[in-house]
Amino acid sequence: MSDLSIVDLGQSARRLRVDTLVRLRWLAVAGQLVAILFVHFGLGFPLPIVLCLLAVGASAALNIGLRLRFERNHRLAEGPATALLTFDLLQLASLLYLTGGLDNPFVVLALAPVVIGAVSLRRAQAAYLVALMIGLAFVLAFNHRPMPWIEGAALSLPPIYRAGIWVALGLAGIFASLYAGRVAEEARLLSDALAATELVLAREQHLSQLDGLAAAAAHELGTPLATIALVAKEWTKNPQTPPTPDDLDLLSQQVRRCREILGKLTSLGDDPGSMLTNMTLNVLLEEVVQPHRNFDVTVTVAMNGLAPEPVCARSPGVLYGLGNLVENAVDFARSAVEARAEWTSSEVIVTIVDDGPGFAPEILSSLGEPYVTTRAAERRAKIDETTGLGLGLFIAKTLLERSGASVRIANKPDAETGAVVQICWPRSEFERDRTSAY
Repeated sequence: MSDLSIVDLGQSARRLRVDTLVRLRWLAVAGQLVAILFVHFGLGFPLPIVLCLLAVGASAALNIGLRLRFERNHRLAEGPATALLTFDLLQLASLLYLTGGLDNPFVVLALAPVVIGAVSLRRAQAAYLVALMIGLAFVLAFNHRPMPWIEGAALSLPPIYRAGIWVALGLAGIFASLYAGRVAEEARLLSDALAATELVLAREQHLSQLDGLAAAAAHELGTPLATIALVAKEWTKNPQTPPTPDDLDLLSQQVRRCREILGKLTSLGDDPGSMLTNMTLNVLLEEVVQPHRNFDVTVTVAMNGLAPEPVCARSPGVLYGLGNLVENAVDFARSAVEARAEWTSSEVIVTIVDDGPGFAPEILSSLGEPYVTTRAAERRAKIDETTGLGLGLFIAKTLLERSGASVRIANKPDAETGAVVQICWPRSEFERDRTSAY
């Protein structure tokens, strides 16, 4: 899957589904219909019931048309979605015009299309819906039919009170739009980061399994190739003697064996019984830290625990997550990084410690979220220019948590300098599915 396809998928997923709008509108239709019938027949208040029912019927007709025109899971482009939300505001404004304008307490329902637009549309469209709502409310403050009330008793609110309702409604619309838009934007950032996580995991899984299977295949190919070489050598000694059926059958078996071994490379280890799927905790940490031992920072591994040593499945997710944390520690460390492994009968703990400046206090509580960074100017030149958005730490934390671990990020206590990242698994989770890769 390419980066572009993930981006396209993320943008498409943010669009409003037709089914969502239809369901919400049916709920509004039901509520409006019950309110109109209750006020007119239950309370006996006079109101233009025919015109009100026509306004409600327009929403019902639109819903029926949308059901006939689109599939349930169809996602609307921003233009049609904005048009439908505009219709909802106008339909509600028409009902409010018929039933008292801003004097009607149900005027607060005008916030619903605004909030929906703020969550699902761009800022320009969301701002348009807020402006439309404020404009319609302004019109309704001065132009509306009397609100249904007890017959013979007039209900008239002073203009300044209506102005207060209009200001309050406008401020509520602006605040709700900004708040909902902010929450939606954070959710979009998280969605993008998760998409990046899936992409990195897929690439890491392919590379990791291909590396291990290539080594295993090279080892396994030695036996059938040696057999083929032996049969060929015997033939060369007696070229006049035709090969026996047993020799041909043996060659055929060994060729099939070679194909099976090479097929493992093609499938990238889909077979849960493929080799190199299990590794001890020590092997896991050595494989993680090995790529980072060629720099000017000393990287050590310390093991502490009673036998037997934990054994886990070879997981690209865990390898990438731990590798990213070690790389981050090496990037900041002054001279040393230590990966400590401890285990008991109930848990497995890996602690990565460096002697660098530690994490900035102002963002310590936000670490592990996407697009939070502590990368500074002293970063080594080997760091890619596209990094530094906090995605690496977020991806590492997400992958490790998906393997059953809990991740704690902190600075060294007291006056010591350096960062501490502790990853803790329940031992049952760490050793789960040891016969297959993640």
